[in-house]
Amino acid sequence: MTDFHDTPADEALRQRLGLNRRRFLSTCTAVAAGGIAAPVFGAAPSFAQSQTERGHGHGRELVPAKKRGIILYTVRDATGRDPLATTLPSGFREVFKELARYGYKQVEFAGYGQHANAPGGATLESVAGAKLLRSWLDEYGLRAQGNHGFIPGSWPLSQPDLDTFKKHLEIANILGMDHMGTGGDPTNSSYKADWDVAADKWNAMGDIARKAGIKLYTHNHDAAYGFLLDGGPLDAQGRPTRSSGIRRLEYFLKATDPRSVWLEMDIYWAHVAQYKFHTYTAHDGSQRKKVFDPAALVSRNNKRYPLFHAKDGTRNDTSGQGYDMVAFGEGVIDYRTFFSRVGEKNYHNPMVEQDNAPSGTDPGQSLKLAKIGYDNLAALRKKR
Repeated sequence: MTDFHDTPADEALRQRLGLNRRRFLSTCTAVAAGGIAAPVFGAAPSFAQSQTERGHGHGRELVPAKKRGIILYTVRDATGRDPLATTLPSGFREVFKELARYGYKQVEFAGYGQHANAPGGATLESVAGAKLLRSWLDEYGLRAQGNHGFIPGSWPLSQPDLDTFKKHLEIANILGMDHMGTGGDPTNSSYKADWDVAADKWNAMGDIARKAGIKLYTHNHDAAYGFLLDGGPLDAQGRPTRSSGIRRLEYFLKATDPRSVWLEMDIYWAHVAQYKFHTYTAHDGSQRKKVFDPAALVSRNNKRYPLFHAKDGTRNDTSGQGYDMVAFGEGVIDYRTFFSRVGEKNYHNPMVEQDNAPSGTDPGQSLKLAKIGYDNLAALRKKR
């Protein structure tokens, strides 16, 4: 496996060009892969008056064009589609072309697999595969901005896990990513002791990633913003049964190194957490209310949240979750207010996501919904 060290010639050239280590690698890779500058695809979106009423309008844009992205999990049926059996876009290259046509500028990977009949074959999880992917990204004017991929299961890290982790960091560098991450929470536990272990592990992994020029991030579902069990009477296994009122990922933020560990907020699941986790049992046994404010948490830790999943929902008070997932911009989550409150629009990278976008009856549905998501993301404007 290729390591992360420059040769003396590489180092000399890099210094003459004034490039840092990671940008030098990305530039060389793009040249070697034959990457070319791409034309701008897609026109400025139009939007109906009903969208304006929901918070769109003619003020300043909340998400700059260069920051409008999508996680490829949304269109996983399209990348996995057999190109020999359809006229619809299939495989990474054709899907990149289509997403660029809509106007997207960034993609977040959800692994590197596609249909075996697509150009490049079934898996591009290799240095050679990454170079091919990079050439297609460059061809269509897209930038890779993360991946929900491999995070070692072992702790302390086993040598095979460490080798695989470093391979994924190398792939991320070739693709030109600033960030690499996972689709899961650091731990599924409620207990402080387990979050301490998770923090130690992520600090170690984050340090390895930082030395490779990559920001390592973890992703949330609703449970990660539930309350941490950190005190009160112990149960039969010696575990705490009550909470100080701090949420699990809030504790993780404090326990991890801000130079090495980053977070991607899934805004939909954060709102599910707001709906579900509003009362806790304090150490003294009293019931206390504490409503979660996702935008406030980001605002207090703005630089720790370089990425978002922009996912929408309609209210459903009978589901136990509070929301049913729908196309971005067609739900009730107030993204206009959220993006206005967190600010830093040239820092954050919102990725449109819809878990249920693929359809068993409409093969083109996920791409149609990706287009709707782009138009609604682009239409978000600040109040005058």
